Amino acid sequence: MAVTNFAALQPQSKTYWSKKVWTEARDEMFVNKFLGDGTSAVIQHVTELTTTEKGTQALMAMVADLVGDGVTGDNWREGNEEEMTSSWQEINIDLISNQVRDKGKLSNQQSVIDFRKMAKDRLAFWLANRVDELAILTLSGISYSFNTDGSARVGSAFPGLSFAKDVSAPSPKRYLTWDGSNLIPGDNASITTAGVPKYKMIVDLIAYAKTHYIRPVTANGKKYYVLLVQPGTLAALKMDPLWQNGLTNAGVRGDQNPWFTGATVTVDGAIIHESNMVYSTTGAAAGSKWGAGGNINGTRTLLLGAQALGFADIEQPERTAWVEKLFDYDSKMGISVDRFVGFVKPKFYSTHDKSVEDFGVVAVDHYLPNSGQ
Repeated sequence: MAVTNFAALQPQSKTYWSKKVWTEARDEMFVNKFLGDGTSAVIQHVTELTTTEKGTQALMAMVADLVGDGVTGDNWREGNEEEMTSSWQEINIDLISNQVRDKGKLSNQQSVIDFRKMAKDRLAFWLANRVDELAILTLSGISYSFNTDGSARVGSAFPGLSFAKDVSAPSPKRYLTWDGSNLIPGDNASITTAGVPKYKMIVDLIAYAKTHYIRPVTANGKKYYVLLVQPGTLAALKMDPLWQNGLTNAGVRGDQNPWFTGATVTVDGAIIHESNMVYSTTGAAAGSKWGAGGNINGTRTLLLGAQALGFADIEQPERTAWVEKLFDYDSKMGISVDRFVGFVKPKFYSTHDKSVEDFGVVAVDHYLPNSGQ
């Protein structure tokens, strides 16, 4: 039978399909443009395990800025060195997987090939979508028990991931609410429909990030922050008369840095990306949304600087992430893919805020216009 070729797929072919599905998934990911392997990336991408006294771990290095004044003139330098304050942030990893199974009879070799291609496309999209969701939820400090629209994640294994316990709410000085006129300390119970996002929210948010020494990302000598917003947020901003005055089309810059790719606009040092993945309460049940009565649709806009998130993506050469299996007297086939991943929103003692804070992200809760409310 032609279908036996399916079960006899050679190891090198399985490796090819494993890499193919992950490559396509990476291309589909919203967060892919923010990945980088250094400390200057928005999302630090860790692809190798480090051997430590505790075993092998996925680690990202956090190094604070120097705060001392150094040495002047010919004063003695030796013994007056400033110690660099650093720490290693561990990223717990776990295996995520999904499987597809064909229901029909595989009568010839062409049907085997077609099923592989179809499975690759569907599983690549699934991987991309779930990595995006986990990244946004982690940045937002929202439990994996929820979807990014605030609805409950029913029957999901994600709350049991080893890194799910590391998800933490925004730290006090990295959490704000926009009340329609000003940024105030974070409190989504205070949100009303008056809290429509405006150009001033962006300007004030950038100033807040600079004042609190959130390290920006750099391209061609210029410093930027990345803003992730819901489409409804961007639509409201476009209605503000002050918006056009400060607006610069991101495409005009011609910058090749990947986090410019797909940007909607660049304004006042903020590169704005819109996505319906950005957390909102549009899917939450009445009474569990935001506002005093829990009935206001809101969203959590995110300002990202360098090292806002750690993402471990570990490939293990000794195992194949693409597994094929035959069922029902070899008349049906199934395909499974998996990947070792992990996320952490790093925290660090801020010498400026005198407290432990989220290292590279500021969360802003506000009313979400155009949400059907």
